[in-house]
Amino acid sequence: MIKQMLLKDRILTDKERKNLSILEVIRKNGPISRTDISKITELNIVTVSNYVNHYIKKGLVIEGELDESTGGRKPVLVELNPKAGYIVGVGLNMMSVVGVLVDLEINVISEVKRERSPENSEIVIQNMVDMAAEIIDKAGIDREKIAGVGVGVPGIIDERGRTIRWPQSLGEKDLSVCLSIKDTFEKRLNIPTFVENDANAAVLGEKWLGLDRDVRHMLYMFSGVGCGVLINGEIYRGASGAAGELGINSGKSSKEYAQQIASQLGRWEMDLGMVPAAQEALRKGESSLLKDYVEGNIDQLNFKHIVRGCKEKDGLALKLIDRAGQDLGKKIAFLVNLMNPEIVVIGGGVEDCGAPLLDSIKQTVKDWAVEEASNQVKIIPSAFGENAVALGVVGIVAREVFAQA
Repeated sequence: MIKQMLLKDRILTDKERKNLSILEVIRKNGPISRTDISKITELNIVTVSNYVNHYIKKGLVIEGELDESTGGRKPVLVELNPKAGYIVGVGLNMMSVVGVLVDLEINVISEVKRERSPENSEIVIQNMVDMAAEIIDKAGIDREKIAGVGVGVPGIIDERGRTIRWPQSLGEKDLSVCLSIKDTFEKRLNIPTFVENDANAAVLGEKWLGLDRDVRHMLYMFSGVGCGVLINGEIYRGASGAAGELGINSGKSSKEYAQQIASQLGRWEMDLGMVPAAQEALRKGESSLLKDYVEGNIDQLNFKHIVRGCKEKDGLALKLIDRAGQDLGKKIAFLVNLMNPEIVVIGGGVEDCGAPLLDSIKQTVKDWAVEEASNQVKIIPSAFGENAVALGVVGIVAREVFAQA
C-alpha cells in the first residue's frame, strides 16, 4: 500500500524533487531507458539508476523490453506499474459532478457523471462522497491500493480543507459550509483525502497531464468566476488560499449595480451572463431557435441551450457568445498584462461554445493586452472539458504519490 500525507504548499526535499522529476518522465515517456531519463531530467545516470532500482523493488516501476542499441549491450527500458496504486478524483463543475478512479498512469478505470444540483450546500458535498464510494465499488479493485482521494470544489478553502466558503455572484450573500470536506470523505471512505479549489486543480491537471513539461507560467480561466494560477510550475494560492477569485463584490452594493459591473470588475455568473441576456432578448420578441428548444418556456432556458444554438448557427446564440467572449477577453487581457503567462486555458464549461467564443476572446486579448504579452500567449480550450477538475485533483494526489516514492 502506498501511504500518503497529502500536504500542500510545503517545500519539497531534494529527494522528493528527484522522485517527482524521474517518475513524471517515466509516466509521460515510458517505456524509457535510464540514460534517456538522465538526459531529460538532467540528473546523473548513477542517481537515476539508484532511484529507478528503488522503485522497481517497491513495485512502482517495472522493467520491460530492451531498447535499440547503438553499440554494446542493449539498454533495458522501464515503465510505471499502473497497478501499483489507484487514485479517486471527484470534481464539481458548472453543470455536473464528475468522479473518476484511475491507475498510476492516469488510465480511467471507473467513471461516473451526474448533473449537479443547482444550489451550493452541504448536500452537494454528501452527494460527492456517495459518488466516490460508488466509483470504488464499481471498479472492483483492492481498496488497500487506493493511495488517496482528490476533491475539487469551487470556493475558498481553509488550509486544512476543513471548511469552504462559496462566494456568490451578482450581489447574493456568500455561503459558508462548516462541514469538513476532508473529514467527511475520510470518515466514510477511510482513505487519505486532499481538497483543492476547482480552478487550482484544473490548472495543474492541464499542465501535469496534458501540456509540455516546460510550461511554467499558466492561467486556467474557470468560466468567468475563478482563475487557476501556475507560477514557476506550481499552483499559486496566495496568503490565505483565496488567490484566483475573479471579481469584487460588496455587501453594501445592490444586485443591480453588481450586475452592471459584472463584465468589468464584478463577480460573474458561471455562464458569463449569456442565459439571462438570452431570456431578456427572447422576452423582447427577438427571433431565435433558443425559444423553440424550451417550447416557449423562456424560464427553462439554460446554458446547454446556448451551446446547442451555437452548434446550429442560431443568430442570437452566436451574438451572445461573441459578446461574452469580448467581456471575458478583457478580463483575460488584464491578467495577461499583469501575469505575462505562456498559456491561458479556457475551461469551466464555457469552452463548449467552441470556436466562436475562443476566436472572440483571442481577438479581444490581442486588441487590449500589450503587444509583448499578447503575441507570446497561447489561448486554448481545456483539453479535459468537464473532467478537468476531477483529473486535476487526481494529478495533485499522483504528484504526492510520486514525491514520496
